[in-house]
Amino acid sequence: MSRPRLVRAVLSLLLLLVLSAYLLAAHPLNAAPRSSAAQATGASKHAGEAPSTPSDIVAEQKIVLHRNAGSGSPVLVSLGIPFPPGSLTDANLLRILDEKGSEVASVAKVTLRWYFKDGSIRAVRVQFRAPLGTDKATYYFSTGKPRQEEIAGWPYDTGLVEGEQGLRVPMVLATLTPEWLTASLIAGPQIPVGPNEAYAKYVARQFQWAQKLPADDPTAWLFDRPSTLFKAYIRTGRFDYLQAADTSYRFYMKYIKRDGLPMGPSCGGGWTLGGKPCDAKYVYIEPIVLALALTGNDTTHDADTVNKMVTLWANGGWSGEPGPYTHPSEYFTERLVGLGLLATVSAYELSGNPHELAMIKQRIGWLYDHQRDNPDHLGNDGSWRNSWQLHENDTYNPATDVRGASPWMSENIIDALWHAWLVTGDRRIPEMITGFGRYLEKYGWIDRKLMSGSHDWRNPCSGPDGLIAWYWSSAQASTKVLSDIEDSDGWYSDAHNVELGLPLAAAYYFESDPAQSAALKRRLEALTSSYNVDCAERSDTARRFNWNNRGSGVVQWMIHQPAGSGAAAVASNHGGQ
Repeated sequence: MSRPRLVRAVLSLLLLLVLSAYLLAAHPLNAAPRSSAAQATGASKHAGEAPSTPSDIVAEQKIVLHRNAGSGSPVLVSLGIPFPPGSLTDANLLRILDEKGSEVASVAKVTLRWYFKDGSIRAVRVQFRAPLGTDKATYYFSTGKPRQEEIAGWPYDTGLVEGEQGLRVPMVLATLTPEWLTASLIAGPQIPVGPNEAYAKYVARQFQWAQKLPADDPTAWLFDRPSTLFKAYIRTGRFDYLQAADTSYRFYMKYIKRDGLPMGPSCGGGWTLGGKPCDAKYVYIEPIVLALALTGNDTTHDADTVNKMVTLWANGGWSGEPGPYTHPSEYFTERLVGLGLLATVSAYELSGNPHELAMIKQRIGWLYDHQRDNPDHLGNDGSWRNSWQLHENDTYNPATDVRGASPWMSENIIDALWHAWLVTGDRRIPEMITGFGRYLEKYGWIDRKLMSGSHDWRNPCSGPDGLIAWYWSSAQASTKVLSDIEDSDGWYSDAHNVELGLPLAAAYYFESDPAQSAALKRRLEALTSSYNVDCAERSDTARRFNWNNRGSGVVQWMIHQPAGSGAAAVASNHGGQ
């Protein structure tokens, strides 16, 4: 085997080991095993400052510059590079190389750390000047030797040019390889898109109508459009995904309210497009983490703005202050609870603030108690059971109410719990995820025998064998009652099948019962029919791109893990509660 191929093979193996260590760490604050980059870092302290050689070039560490806007050369390049835990502890040991392996004068600044792991560097912003005679140019990054050619950095917004909707955008954007991006764990465990992957084709077809910036439709931003696009880029390395993500992120942050207290009626930290800054479900902090790590952009947010955003979630905006679910007559939606937890997790990833970690654990506790000991005293069926009437903002009447849960909105809770698990290792989380997986298998799906004539609620693009989940599911209500709700509100609820892969796959990852695992696997296999490009063409609801895909990329990783392999992570995690 040639030396470059050997280096690539060793790097890939070691990154996989880092991924395994990340998930099996005995405590969120324990150090992960050092990757090849970290080992090289240690070696360099003894080897001296050796010059660059072509062997320093590693294919997975390629950087491709793309002309994004404007013209002229040379260009100011600012990019983000994420790293897995333990792989980089000193930004001075990061260099930029040209295609021949020669070092390019650059500067690197730490932007994120693995606060909940070992404190190592999670992301850096790298800056250098580059000639750009065509629309593309190739460089590489390398770790393990001290940077010899140091330059002074510049504010990130220096050199931005005019873009659409009055946005200032960079002249170039830099893409990294999906192999590196997924192994960095910046969005949690992921794998690069595989050959002929059905889900990737589904996303690509949706992107054809979702690519255009929805500047006049506030609802097209529900479920977090920028994060959805950044995650699509992470698995593919596609420039057009990154470009759409960057533009969407800039547009989104343009409308974040910077002044006022983070509570009504001012609602500082809220999103103002559409005139609803107090609607907390439009407040997302995850795209700030991803933009900082993937582009190096640190100018669209600051600590005060992020604090207002997370505090607005803590105050609840116009939905009222969140808290434990203590009475059947309380208003509850899975979307609001899930997005609030996810925003809090992302704020902690940015800051490492112990107060935000405490807020995460508090929200986990609310969900755990709600699922385990519902105040309606109807037992633990695995769902976060609540009122159908209040869920739909109708008048509450306990005599006619339907106690149940929305399968597709509950995906928001599972997504948030998964990210909270990666940060905290809290032992309650796998129990909640497997509990909901069992509920979904038993009560979530409509029996095909019911789907005939005027009650075939599936979208025709799903085909005659397509799955469909109840719009409102229940372990308590009769099929007649649920069918009436489906008739009135749930036609074509199979539009949500794609995101339902996440609660299934997450339960499969943690489930230790072989019979339950087998049932989940069968359901996952049947659900792949939902990756139908004919269904992906449907663009009647722009936010569908977000709700389908924000959390679904990790499904492709989960289904490649052995059944119940997450149980080993639970067993080894002595720091959870």
